[in-house]
Amino acid sequence: MEEFKNFLNEYKGAIIGGIIAILVLCTKLYKLVIGIILITIGVLIGNYIQKNKYEVKEKIKNFIDRM
Repeated sequence: MEEFKNFLNEYKGAIIGGIIAILVLCTKLYKLVIGIILITIGVLIGNYIQKNKYEVKEKIKNFIDRM
């Protein structure tokens, strides 16, 4: 019984994470999570391009010239 308690104490985070992952998969919330991640990535990329527009323009120009 002591070994089982040690196991639970050592891997408590992994067990909770696994249970949450199973719940997300069963309720199909992963579609929402993926959507939120894609929106966040799009916002970050747009913000980066807006703030560094001349650098991005040069990088794209150099990339096209290499092709």
